[in-house]
Amino acid sequence: MPASADSRQQTADGFVADERVPAPFGRRRCEVVANGVTGGYRLITTVDPEGHLPKAGQFYMLASEAGWGGEGERPYLPRAFSVADATADERGVRLSFLLEDVGPGTAALARLAPGDGLLLTGPLGRPFSQPRDLNPDAAGAILVGGGIGLAPLALWRRELAGQGIAERSLLGFRDRAHSGGLELFRCSEVRLASEDGHAGHRGYVTDLLATMLAGDAAASAAVYACGPPAMLEAVRAMCAERGVEAELAMESPMACGFGACFGCAVPLRAGGYMRLCVDGPVVRASAVETALVAGAGHR
Repeated sequence: MPASADSRQQTADGFVADERVPAPFGRRRCEVVANGVTGGYRLITTVDPEGHLPKAGQFYMLASEAGWGGEGERPYLPRAFSVADATADERGVRLSFLLEDVGPGTAALARLAPGDGLLLTGPLGRPFSQPRDLNPDAAGAILVGGGIGLAPLALWRRELAGQGIAERSLLGFRDRAHSGGLELFRCSEVRLASEDGHAGHRGYVTDLLATMLAGDAAASAAVYACGPPAMLEAVRAMCAERGVEAELAMESPMACGFGACFGCAVPLRAGGYMRLCVDGPVVRASAVETALVAGAGHR
């Protein structure tokens, strides 16, 4: 583990510039204002009257106020979710989270109705860095999302658009039942891939990335990816082979979200470990040996 703040600025160690938005102390109760269906997923929206506006790539630890730690004590730990959308108004910060009902934790969150309490801690972690910070010759950004991993990329697309930075979004899904959230990419150039062929290219989203990086395009590319570990590993390997700078928004089991439990330790290529919750979740692709982190996935 890097021992100093200075070492955390070394990109060879996998750390991006520390531009995180700090989280207020403690867990806060917020009220759910919407819970809608988007394809096979749900989009939960809440208003945080006390927190700060997060940056793309940061995450929150979430738990429902009721029905958490009930019979059988599951779920008993909060779940980490990237922010899919965030806007500020007179009421506070309006936050949206994309989720799939796959286990006791996500099931409890998926059942939340407007007016229900949502307990959250955040924003946490390190955000995406600017394309020119990744690659001084970057002409824009290429966003690669798989499944619900498109969530932080949707917010990143908005931030890039607000800065006038060109981007292209490549989104892939397993099948129709495991897809959704496309409305978050409004006013964006989106190319789709699906393994079952129900939308766009029949195959993997990395097929689209390979085509985009062909020829001279790799020299001016800055790639940002979030999705299942196998997809992230394919992106990491492809970018390494082509000499393309990339950042991965990774996932690992988290119990606390602020570095106390060491449950999300990820090995670094240069040796040692990082705690993904505080030293990530956004990491340089070239800094990790593999993106295949054991235990990733919400339950």
